[in-house]
Amino acid sequence: MTTTTHEKTQTNGYRVIGTRPIRHDGYDKVTGRAKYGADVNMAGLLEGAILRSPHPHARIRSIDTSKAEAFPGVKAVMTSADLDEKASLPANRMEIMGEPEVLSENAMARGKVLYKGHALAALAAINKHVAEEALQLIKVDYEVLPHVLDIREAMKPDAPILHDHIRFGEEGKEKPSNIAAHNQLKKGDIDEGFKEADVIVEREFETKAVHQGYVEPQNSTASWSEEGNLTIWTSTQGPFIVRRQAAAILNIPTSRVKVIPMEIGGGFGGKVRSYVDVVAAVLAKKCGHPVKIVMSRKEVFEGTGPASGSYIKCKAGATKDGRITAVQTYLAYGAGAFPGSSVASGSSTSLAPYKVENLLVDGYDVVMNTNRSSAYRAPGSPQAAFAVESIIDELAETLGIDPVEFRLKNVNRTGDRQASGVPFPSIGCVEVEEAMRDHPHYKSSLSGANQGRGIAVGYWGNAGMQSSVTLNVTSDGTITLISGSVDIGGSRAVLAMQAAEVLGITAEDVHPSVGDTDSVGFTSVTGGSRTAFATGLAAIAGAEDIKRQMIERAALLWETQPEDVDFVDGVFISKKNPEDKMTFPELASKLMGSGGLITASAVAEPKQPGPSFSGMIVDVEVDKETGKVDVLRATVFQDVGTAAHPSYVEGQMQGGVAQGIGWALNEEYFYNKEGAMANSSFLDYRMPTSLDVPMIDAVMIEVPNPTHPFGIRGVGESSIIAPMAAVANAVARATGARIRQLPISPGVILEATREQLAAK
Repeated sequence: MTTTTHEKTQTNGYRVIGTRPIRHDGYDKVTGRAKYGADVNMAGLLEGAILRSPHPHARIRSIDTSKAEAFPGVKAVMTSADLDEKASLPANRMEIMGEPEVLSENAMARGKVLYKGHALAALAAINKHVAEEALQLIKVDYEVLPHVLDIREAMKPDAPILHDHIRFGEEGKEKPSNIAAHNQLKKGDIDEGFKEADVIVEREFETKAVHQGYVEPQNSTASWSEEGNLTIWTSTQGPFIVRRQAAAILNIPTSRVKVIPMEIGGGFGGKVRSYVDVVAAVLAKKCGHPVKIVMSRKEVFEGTGPASGSYIKCKAGATKDGRITAVQTYLAYGAGAFPGSSVASGSSTSLAPYKVENLLVDGYDVVMNTNRSSAYRAPGSPQAAFAVESIIDELAETLGIDPVEFRLKNVNRTGDRQASGVPFPSIGCVEVEEAMRDHPHYKSSLSGANQGRGIAVGYWGNAGMQSSVTLNVTSDGTITLISGSVDIGGSRAVLAMQAAEVLGITAEDVHPSVGDTDSVGFTSVTGGSRTAFATGLAAIAGAEDIKRQMIERAALLWETQPEDVDFVDGVFISKKNPEDKMTFPELASKLMGSGGLITASAVAEPKQPGPSFSGMIVDVEVDKETGKVDVLRATVFQDVGTAAHPSYVEGQMQGGVAQGIGWALNEEYFYNKEGAMANSSFLDYRMPTSLDVPMIDAVMIEVPNPTHPFGIRGVGESSIIAPMAAVANAVARATGARIRQLPISPGVILEATREQLAAK
């Protein structure tokens, strides 16, 4: 059963927003008509395959591709020699979301391989079987180098160095290092804050890298025209990002690249970066045929980006009456082979639920010989929340204060300053925590001796960035809406709903589609919980423009002025002659005879998106003989602003919790001593199934976002932040042992309980 605080029109005052129409792409998805990247086929299509390093760290002495080039059926072979060493720089770095040189070197190793699975050669052949056989004929001479897989080991001065140009240390005394960046947030006086505390808790935490778990592997098809224009069909969260990355790496004008986003089989942040698009493009240019590359599941695990693993130290102090006086955190995140972990967002979000006058947060971005990390749903925040929320829970327990009440005593409110010093805009942290406190789940009793209940809260700031849409009025009164945002979780439907709300028509009368990069204006990535909010603002602006033009056309037909025309619930009414009325479809049918059909394009780039707080209550039962954890009950709470499509909002909340439970209990990148991932399949990398999670109740708290006309906030990421800490807190109450590493596997639980017994 799903509980919700949201009621339809009677409470929200909207005609379309808050309803639950069937998603526009639903029938194609369930009938198999929807086209994904692997479905692309065309005349002369060749299959590509990539040779990947068997070593985590090695210098490439030479690559001999001659035998592969001569193999029957092979049409092209490439290495990094086919890529310019200096990629072009975009005017706006947000268009590429990364350094082009790093993107190029990750796509094809140059000089050294930096992780097992690092691509270093590729070829195109008449079919996949020929391509894979020919790959074995490429001979690589390696000088194997020492490697480092652990974050703390990588930070040591004597660790194997991945990049000579990365230097760290005191100013003027910097030395080659694997510490790629350091960020710090400071507020108040941390020493004085701890002096005020009656109780201080200090702990260390560790999390492993985890995969996003999307079902569809990365894929790309590339083809060149005779005029030198490149077209890419791909599975991506950001077609405009792929366009700019490809143009930068290949050193060609952006106008020469067209990216067609196919339907996407999941992403969760893992399909923001480009991995095989440029490789397919180079092979296609060399052989004069379109080339398609589809990653295997093993390649996805070893050659794309998981979420960062982390090592975190957290120290917090509070007074006897429950006021937090100081918090100090040290976060080191694994970036993988190239800089760019999510430690900055972990640093900025970790203390967001709490009003702390004295804090110090240090974040370190650490490179090591594993595949480069990537975004995963609220990137960086779940790891930090696991540490902070565990400490907060232990403080409350030590002080004998209810864990929800302890959080409410220290809760951040609208206008309070974040760790960065920036005041919070309108937020619903109080409302989320009060809903948790008052919920029947929290008030219910547990029935078993080995059962425990845990809670935690989380925060995600959400993103704005640029979005574009184009709307066209058809003569039958329907609207076509072309968006630049890839649809992962129902964004076509929610964009259609926002436009329909403005125009007084139904969601079914708006026909949304996702355009290619030549068909609609620049639109940033589908991620950061920005699409329903930011692209929604563009849809609203376009719809308002359509409404304005339609009013002008009605005025023309009635020989009056636009200001003399009202528009109410989809009906145009003359103020001077109320008998003159036309519905939206009626007026649309007259457009061709009165100046032509109407179109509108709009761009939105909001500067202050609405942040979202979430919370979770979870009950677990632990088998003390085996260490197995069963999740008995889970309830997720989230401030969603206004639930545009409640079913999809609930789905986002439940999906985040399910992934968080997997992160808490089962999932991890497990590397052997040779630097190879030992569980690179869905058989061995254990994601939760329906048998591992209970029905997840979703409680939507609606604190409208004042920066959106309908009060919408992004909802896709906040719900994954709290589950790991909530599960850990529940396990602590079930076993009496605090576990500070993820995943909380049976072996870890048994070891912790043995240590607990030995201590007693």
